[in-house]
Amino acid sequence: MKKLTEFLIKCRLTGLVSNQIMLKIIKISLNSDSLESETFHLLKNEWSLEKFKQFLLLLDTQPKVVVKAINYLDPEYPQLLRTIYNPPALLFFEGNIALLKTDCVAIVGAREATDYSFRCIGGLVPRLVNRYTIVSGLARGADSWAHHHTLKSHGQTIAVTGCGLNLVYPKENLDLQRQIMNNGLVISEYPPTTPIERFHFPQRNRIIAGLSQKVIVTEARKRSGALITADLALENNRDVLAIPGPIDAALSVGCNRLIEEGAIPLIDFNNL
Repeated sequence: MKKLTEFLIKCRLTGLVSNQIMLKIIKISLNSDSLESETFHLLKNEWSLEKFKQFLLLLDTQPKVVVKAINYLDPEYPQLLRTIYNPPALLFFEGNIALLKTDCVAIVGAREATDYSFRCIGGLVPRLVNRYTIVSGLARGADSWAHHHTLKSHGQTIAVTGCGLNLVYPKENLDLQRQIMNNGLVISEYPPTTPIERFHFPQRNRIIAGLSQKVIVTEARKRSGALITADLALENNRDVLAIPGPIDAALSVGCNRLIEEGAIPLIDFNNL
């Protein structure tokens, strides 16, 4: 399994191999005596000759990188995450990898979240940490507060980032990310030095939803990343709970819409 992970990392570091192709490589590995040659055959069929030659050049000239990672077939990989569409073939990590096999609840919300989210998260987390690991995306606002309150309550938390683990986004979360690496778990499907890109956020959100049995949304605009996470959770048969808010508050529009469409209204923190 270690050799497969090392080969996948090398492929990923070229910047040319998508997650879906890596899943195909993993499938090949199940019945292969020559993974590298069969992978090259696959890539020749998937790509143009020019792209394949570029891949070989990048593969051969890569410096050796020592990172912590697991692949889709590893025993540490959570079964719940395997059930989503396009599950991450690789997960880079820093921290306690055993947390991936615990029962998880995601708490997500707006980056511009108000004190309403802060108070709700502060009331929710102490009631959850004795039963669940708290998952969120390490963004500013509701995500950061979910991680912070969990650490403050001596609970377990998993942060899913949209960049390489040697980078921090947003930069003001440097200390929080270090705390989670030391006392929880930080994961990413992106290899070291991968910068943040706009399209990484919805990709990250599918992992947050995929890891979790339940997703709680505190505040969200009409269109937001938190709603993307909620929609992905619903697609994968997870429970989605939304905290209702004033009908004239822009940051409650998303949660109120979720409730209108069938999400569970979270109106009593003691009944989770």
